[in-house]
Amino acid sequence: MSGFDAFLFRQGTHTRLYAKFGGHLAGEPGARGAHFSVWAPNARGVAVVGDFNGWRAGANALNPRADSSGIWEGFVPEAAHGDCYKYRIVPGPHGHAIEKSDPFAFCCECPPRTASRLWRLDYEWRDAAWMRSRARANALDAPVSIYEVHLGSWRRDPARPHEPLGYREIAHALADYVEETGFTHVELLPVTEHPFYGSWGYQTTGYFAPTARYGTPQDFMYLVDHLHQRGIGVLLDWVPSHFPSDAHGLARFDGTHLYEHADARQGFHPEWGSCIFNYGRHEVRAFLWSSAMFWLDRYHLDGLRVDAVASMLYLDYARREGEWIPNVHGGRENLEAVEFLRGLNEAAYRDHPDIQMIAEESTAWPAVSRPVYLGGLGFGMKWNMGWMHDALDYWSRDPVYRKHHHDRLTFSAWYAFSENFVLPLSPDEVVHGKGALIGKMPGEEWQRFANLRCLYGYMWTHPGKKLLFMGGEFAQCREWRHDESLEWHVLAHAGHRGVRDWVRDLNRCYRRLPALHEQDFAPEGFEWVDCHDADQSVVSFLRRSRSGGATALVALNLTPVPRHGYRIGVPRRGDWREVLNSDAREYGGSGMGNLGRVGAGDVPAHGHPCSVSLTLPPLSMLLLESAESD
Repeated sequence: MSGFDAFLFRQGTHTRLYAKFGGHLAGEPGARGAHFSVWAPNARGVAVVGDFNGWRAGANALNPRADSSGIWEGFVPEAAHGDCYKYRIVPGPHGHAIEKSDPFAFCCECPPRTASRLWRLDYEWRDAAWMRSRARANALDAPVSIYEVHLGSWRRDPARPHEPLGYREIAHALADYVEETGFTHVELLPVTEHPFYGSWGYQTTGYFAPTARYGTPQDFMYLVDHLHQRGIGVLLDWVPSHFPSDAHGLARFDGTHLYEHADARQGFHPEWGSCIFNYGRHEVRAFLWSSAMFWLDRYHLDGLRVDAVASMLYLDYARREGEWIPNVHGGRENLEAVEFLRGLNEAAYRDHPDIQMIAEESTAWPAVSRPVYLGGLGFGMKWNMGWMHDALDYWSRDPVYRKHHHDRLTFSAWYAFSENFVLPLSPDEVVHGKGALIGKMPGEEWQRFANLRCLYGYMWTHPGKKLLFMGGEFAQCREWRHDESLEWHVLAHAGHRGVRDWVRDLNRCYRRLPALHEQDFAPEGFEWVDCHDADQSVVSFLRRSRSGGATALVALNLTPVPRHGYRIGVPRRGDWREVLNSDAREYGGSGMGNLGRVGAGDVPAHGHPCSVSLTLPPLSMLLLESAESD
């Protein structure tokens, strides 16, 4: 590590600390010896203990740099690839020695073991074609349909139901399935190393290490590489909002509150029982920025979905009065976290302009997905949590009452373009007693399946990119369990196959029709035809492409009562082709519809010069496409 590296670290502007800190093997593969660097400014002594020295405390002491940076360094000639190690830190002035995992380790022991491992990251990538062209796939006007996956429970070998598949084992099956169902991207729940499997990866200890539960770093590279070769983007959930207090991790790293705030009103999360990063500390910012850049640099990821942004932005998040400390202006905004997030996104897009940074932000904080130079946080997209909760609230109601809650169906369109939104149906909605999505749908069995297909039709035609958590695409019956496989056996049932095939065709249509994706973030791409027919629980709207090509008409009937001769205004006369019908027999519906096309005549309606007379099947979504431009 050079003096300039140490200076940038202390200044908080270094974004590639992973190349300087941690354990780095010297020489060519097969050679022995490793350099170690760790930040422990309040330690009285630091040594490396591991397989290479029999875990003897005094065998390999590190030396503090003379620049008062708090960095300890040293070379261990006996160290080799794969060796386990920890730092033995003696807090000053009177503390007892503690053993800590390496915050910058590239690889860890498989939990519940907690040592770091020396590891080379050599890998021959074969995704050059994807990397050259991914800017198009990740663009704001591209079709982005994300399949969210927890790797350990997506699919398991029936002969080993209690063991997750490895990164390499899952690569081909996952790519085949995502390609078959038409999703454009996979989003992985955190694979950063975590001690408690039940945290799903959201309680991270290894910010530079993919979990060893599924294999080695090269195995994870293979998974990403293979998905890229199949034309599938890969996003990763990344968690800079908090970290667990496990003894081997970052908490009280050198005997003091180094990475977290010392005051529990700032440094402890009451809901999650975890520590909160001190974003005002330069070295901590550089650590987290370097973690984000590491996954983009070394693992070729196409973007990061930043978890729990709201918890970072508000000092009083999940706290009662008197349990938080106001900012310098007396407000509840975490000004240091704001600057951290802005710096994170500026660095990510500066060095990787063809990726996307996505915020899970659950409040009305303004300009989350607007550039920093315009006063925004700098994310490319933001999860639309309001849409998710309103949609599920509406669809969970018996259709007889829906007319009294019509605004739940229509409200999201009024703010749809205030941010670059992703419409999520996330794992949080199918756990902790909430049940599966199909279980939220009211009515008899045919109505539950029809409702779910209709919900997905609404989602795929509503402005915004799409995200669906695994299992939802085939209407899994039970709520998700992180330590079991999905219920693949239910696909023997026609209703579940119908939902899966419906999602597949929604994805294909979404990708094929520019009107459904080019202007997801522009008000010019959406127009209500009629949002006021609450009594019949029917809505209709138009989607338009940027080029003014074929226009898409969407009509939803949210009751189990068919509507015959239902007139809807359209902007042009001529043929309108029925592209999708959620009530088609191949999806498990009754087969009611409009025989593939309808003609628009010169009968004005809803402010348009022409109109179509439609049959609206029960609990259905229809998508029609005009043959020509307006």
